[in-house]
Amino acid sequence: MVTGGSGFIGTHTCLELINAGVNVSIIDNFSNSVGESLERIERLSGKKVSFYEVDIRNKNSLQEVFKASDFSAVIHFAGLKAVGESVSYPVRYYQNNVLGTLNLLDVMSQYNVRKLVFSSSATVYGDPETLPIKEFFPRSATNPYGQSKLMVEHILEDLAKADPEWKIACLRYFNPVGAHSSGMIGEDPQDIPNNLMPYISQVAVGKREKLSIFGNDYPTVDGTGVRDYIHVTDLAKGHLAALNYLYSEQAESFSPFNLGRGQGISVLQLVNAFEKASGRKIPYEVVNRRPGDIAACYADAQRAKQLLGWKAHLGVEDMCKDAWRWQEMNPTGYK
Repeated sequence: MVTGGSGFIGTHTCLELINAGVNVSIIDNFSNSVGESLERIERLSGKKVSFYEVDIRNKNSLQEVFKASDFSAVIHFAGLKAVGESVSYPVRYYQNNVLGTLNLLDVMSQYNVRKLVFSSSATVYGDPETLPIKEFFPRSATNPYGQSKLMVEHILEDLAKADPEWKIACLRYFNPVGAHSSGMIGEDPQDIPNNLMPYISQVAVGKREKLSIFGNDYPTVDGTGVRDYIHVTDLAKGHLAALNYLYSEQAESFSPFNLGRGQGISVLQLVNAFEKASGRKIPYEVVNRRPGDIAACYADAQRAKQLLGWKAHLGVEDMCKDAWRWQEMNPTGYK
């Protein structure tokens, strides 16, 4: 079962799972996605996908899905994910991300499904004292989105301690970008993009006038924020590796993993790389810092390499090239 499987990371992960021979069912409420993404998964894979239009905050609907199916594991993406929006609407984030997960865990227990890959985030590290970030660094949050992910992590840790039958892989990803190399699936923000790469893409294709860069006075290489960008295809393969790990003898009850490239890239560096990949100029303006943002964040991903046998292979050029191919082929997204 993949919750939130019609979203950006969900679609790419479902495609990797299906291509690896895994039987996949998807639930989603289309709050930030559209049904066309599922049709594209089916076209790319040549397989029919089971789908249930369900909101994970509705426990009765979740129970109906589990009753009708025979799942052995869950990959849990469903949740809201915009830092800035979470600062404005914190209650909405706690309802979706925390209450929704509690419902899911309750129903999983009811139907004796105790393998879970959880979509967490590097935001649980707050503003780290040192870089690169390792899995056992202190955790904190600088915004409600990060706080909601951290709350769920604490819940999962407590659950794993109480019942060691649970096998939980907690994947803390850094900044997923790019698109499938076919150009058929990619990131399709429903409104103004909250993330950098789709905004750059929309400027390049002429949908947006210019890019806003939130602050150029950070203590970084060029004053703009530094992040660890990872190609969404690499990230999707990380979920397959985590799922395989949960079925192995060495799987622990709760296992956190960083999924990133371990390399920091600034906003301006990413803009320059995208200009090269697309052949388009990206006009931008510098505006005030965004609430809840930090200066720099990048991963130490050695634990994932050692225990999952996973590492990122695709570089910044691939990320920009594939993101541009998706945008050029789908100038208005899936619509």
